[in-house]
Amino acid sequence: MNIRGYSPDWLDELKRKSDIVNVVSKYVHLEQKGSKFWGCCPFHHEKTPSFCVDQYEGLYHCFGCKEGGDVITFVEKIESCDFHDAVARLAEYARMPLPEISVDETVFKKKKDKEVTLKILDLACKHYHENIFKTEAKPAQEYIKKRGFTRHELEDFMIGYSLDWHEMINFLLEKGFSKDQIIASGVAQSKEVGKLYDAMGERLVFPIFNSFNECIGFTARVLEKTDFAKYKNTAETMVFQKGKIVFGIHLLKKLKQEKGLNEIIIVEGQIDVISMHRAGFKNTVACLGTALTNDHARELKKFCDQIILCFDGDEAGVKATLRAIDILRNAGLKVKIVALPDGLDPDECLKNQNGKDTMQTFIESAKSIMDYYIDLELKKFDLDKPEEKAEFVKNVLAKLKTFSEPEQESYIFKIRDLTSVPVDSLRRSLGINILPKFEKKEINVLPNRINGNKRAETFILASLLHKKDYVNHDIDYSKLIDGRNSEISLINQTSRISNLFDIVENIEDPFWQDIIYFNFLEAKGNEKQYFDECLWSQAEEKLKKQKDEIMVKYKSSQDLNERRNLLLSAQVIDKKIREKNLEDFYAR
Repeated sequence: MNIRGYSPDWLDELKRKSDIVNVVSKYVHLEQKGSKFWGCCPFHHEKTPSFCVDQYEGLYHCFGCKEGGDVITFVEKIESCDFHDAVARLAEYARMPLPEISVDETVFKKKKDKEVTLKILDLACKHYHENIFKTEAKPAQEYIKKRGFTRHELEDFMIGYSLDWHEMINFLLEKGFSKDQIIASGVAQSKEVGKLYDAMGERLVFPIFNSFNECIGFTARVLEKTDFAKYKNTAETMVFQKGKIVFGIHLLKKLKQEKGLNEIIIVEGQIDVISMHRAGFKNTVACLGTALTNDHARELKKFCDQIILCFDGDEAGVKATLRAIDILRNAGLKVKIVALPDGLDPDECLKNQNGKDTMQTFIESAKSIMDYYIDLELKKFDLDKPEEKAEFVKNVLAKLKTFSEPEQESYIFKIRDLTSVPVDSLRRSLGINILPKFEKKEINVLPNRINGNKRAETFILASLLHKKDYVNHDIDYSKLIDGRNSEISLINQTSRISNLFDIVENIEDPFWQDIIYFNFLEAKGNEKQYFDECLWSQAEEKLKKQKDEIMVKYKSSQDLNERRNLLLSAQVIDKKIREKNLEDFYAR
């Protein structure tokens, strides 16, 4: 059996050589406590470690956000790559040669095409960068000097230059790539069949990297007045989708790994990112244009859940900020906003006298969403005019309704102070109950047994999977638990839990997730007793069901001998229930 092209034995060896603690430690600071290793989860922002790594089983699990898996799954999620890329990265780390994989021909071709595209882009990136230091690159060098870019920024961002419309094409053709491959990479375009030109021709070139530090495309800027657009992006390719790309994400990832990350600053353009990095704000990134998308938000959330928006201080920047706020909030991110002076962008702000200190002050005093929105509305309305004040209150409350009641309460008094509208009136408009609240007396309710048998099943199977020493191995658990014969067979055959990730296709199914990451603390230190109780609850239910079926037959039977035998069978079951006899469920 092959698992997505690889043999189980090869994958097992890969995982043994790719010790999960060593791999995770490249991204997360871990501390050993007992037999487990703990750290702060890299998949959501937290201050108290709830991320656990089990070295023996080869698994990780976060008790906060519920992310979990084996070492391959970890690399997939932390690096945002697919299964095959994760395997390739681990194989390189473990110095294991990759075997030839047997996959669908279409998948194989797509993988090969991607490798060629990335190779072309990598070579083009390095060649553009080399060009910037040539005498023919004088226009680019003058622009760089004007912008104040240092050698450090040129190297960090691999800034380059396209000398003309054909030099790059000839360079790549000499490297052995076909015209179709060069076009597919986005480096070249064609007006006529067979006649290629450099898509970034005679422009300053900013490479775009993904979080793996792979060049996936370019943004380029004209240096002289022209009828062409000032900025131009690589056309959409198999590796370049503008709505998913975050400029500077590779440097953000490096920063998080080296120093940690408390917040991310988002600006509008590449020049702003470079200027912010030069001033020491290394946690700054940009989307390609101001239109932030859900994909951008999901990508950023992998690194940090606190965002500071620092868009341009013009009308377009305000509109972009308002759009971005909604997207980021929906993604579960916390947002603050830097309100730059009208007409200024971060690059211009930093060029002013004491620009770095000024920017630091702006960031430290970044506004909450509601404070930012209130300030915007105050610019629109004259609160001395009753009709405008009413409109102001209406707009602000409409926005405030999208927040939780505690957050609403914290702003009611600010709105009251601005408008003199009574607090009770504002609360009524928000739909908040203004009547006094009375404490309810606690009523002790006995815990019910809804889904009790389901929980018992889960505990039994989790104990089997985790090879707990209190498990009764005389029992055939397929007789106790209906419809799980194949799963129980897999559990019994599995020597290491992480092996399940190689053989179970639907490993994300709640059934598997529940038993793999079962929290044994619910047994309150008495796991054997809890297991025995769960075991008997399952057996008792089965025996009672058997007795019920017998009694149905007994009531409908007209044959005295049959009725006598059925009654005896029912009495035998009663005795088994009284004595908690499990012999019906022993393995034969």
